[in-house]
Amino acid sequence: MKRLFFLFLLTSIASSCEEKPESILVVQGDITESVYASGSVRSKNQYQVYATINGLVQQVLVEEGDVVKKGSPLYIIQSEASKLTAENARLAAEFARNNTSGDRLAELKSAIDLAYTRLVNDSLLLARQQGLWLQQIGSKVELEQRMLAYNSSSNSYQAAILRYRDAKKQLEFSSAQSQKQWAISQVLQSDYIIRAQQDGRVYRLFKEVGELVSPQTAVAILGHATAFETELQVDEHDIAKVKPGQRVLLTLDSYKGQVFEASLTRIAPLMNERSRTFTVTAEFTNKPPVLYPNFSVEANILIADKNNVLIVPRNYLLGDSVVILENKEKVSVNIGLKDYQKVEILSGLSAGQRILK
Repeated sequence: MKRLFFLFLLTSIASSCEEKPESILVVQGDITESVYASGSVRSKNQYQVYATINGLVQQVLVEEGDVVKKGSPLYIIQSEASKLTAENARLAAEFARNNTSGDRLAELKSAIDLAYTRLVNDSLLLARQQGLWLQQIGSKVELEQRMLAYNSSSNSYQAAILRYRDAKKQLEFSSAQSQKQWAISQVLQSDYIIRAQQDGRVYRLFKEVGELVSPQTAVAILGHATAFETELQVDEHDIAKVKPGQRVLLTLDSYKGQVFEASLTRIAPLMNERSRTFTVTAEFTNKPPVLYPNFSVEANILIADKNNVLIVPRNYLLGDSVVILENKEKVSVNIGLKDYQKVEILSGLSAGQRILK
């Protein structure tokens, strides 16, 4: 009998020591659903600068941090051969231009004037000889000689005009061709100066004097001097929820404990197949006092929010649709918005009910 009483006592103590399951009341509250993204800060309109030719850096004209205008020279590439080619083209163009209005055309013009003078003179002699022939003065041979002389002068005059026109066309063509060659050489010469494509700040220079540049390798990074934006990566499972204009809450490692806001502006339509993410861009609506490109960023893109709705902690759900009531009955529920800690209950529970974990 004592043994039975002792066993009952131990069982009672063990039962009283069992921990009660955690529970919580279903309450009304506010909830916001968001999509997580991470990325970095970049200067607005940030771009890489490339050379258009192969060559060696002869001179670096800027330093990192400098503010430049569109067209400002950044690098000079060694180009002695190009300079000589450009100078040769300039001389050829100048020579051709002088020929167009020079001695050769003047000589041909004089030949036209001389041929015209002979034509007029032979025309007068022919008319005189014809008048004499009508008066039966002179021989037929003299008349025919005057006619031959006139025809010869007329042909010489026409030939002189044709020679002048042909020479003028040829010289004009040669001059235009030389001018084009000079213009091409000037363009090629400009390729040896690498310039800024827009106003902004020089954030990075990759080349120093004496180093080789090529069209395949960037030589600098430039961007807006004061305007910044964030470039974020969104998982393919969440991208359908993301739209331009949504609020974005940002945290930066350089500003611990502070939250900044931005507005989503662009969604790149092509997915990165390696990371299975989409690139989205958000512009600051309130930004930190100091920013630099490549600051790391974590973001929550706010998709939807509701006020005064039924909410429960996410870890009280079994799966996504079942909760346990205080009497240990399992009940199916319909859920709505979710954040990292809470979930909205659309139906299946009422405010004030207690559920078990």
